[in-house]
Amino acid sequence: MPAKQTIEKARKAERAGKAPTTQAGEFVHEEIRKIRRGEHGARSPEQAIAIGLSKARRAGVDLPPPEEGKAKERTRKSAEYAYEAGHGERETRRQPRVSRAVSRVLKEEPRSTASHTALSEHAKHTAARRSPAERSAAAERAAQTKGAAARSAAAQKAARTKGATGRSAAAKKAARTRARRAS
Repeated sequence: MPAKQTIEKARKAERAGKAPTTQAGEFVHEEIRKIRRGEHGARSPEQAIAIGLSKARRAGVDLPPPEEGKAKERTRKSAEYAYEAGHGERETRRQPRVSRAVSRVLKEEPRSTASHTALSEHAKHTAARRSPAERSAAAERAAQTKGAAARSAAAQKAARTKGATGRSAAAKKAARTRARRAS
């Protein structure tokens, strides 16, 4: 069961006109926090994300299941069930024994799958599978719902961090050159 504040954050994102994936992100973040706190684990970062997306669908986020061929049939059926349950098209049935079994299995899984490193690797692999045009289009859509103040703050942060990275890289290169000349 997602926390009330998670559901409220998702509703706020919906009111702001943000994409369903952004709304679902709140549920994914909650799942990552649960894993980091040690409530349960996950076999992979993808599993942690999938659990969050399923909870989002059940909470009524308008996130349709993947199309045929995009995911395994079992995954698609599960997503379809969660989507219909969240939209009141299907009556959910309680299965305490199954729920306990799933909880027991998840408790045995590693917590490191929700680490910053693991999630960073996952993000890089996912981005690499998308074309530059797709990534650019996604960034443009995100900027549209950001608002002027948030866009300005993001630009200032980007300039600050890019500049800092550039300076440190240049400083390292200069130090290496000096060291080579000295030897």
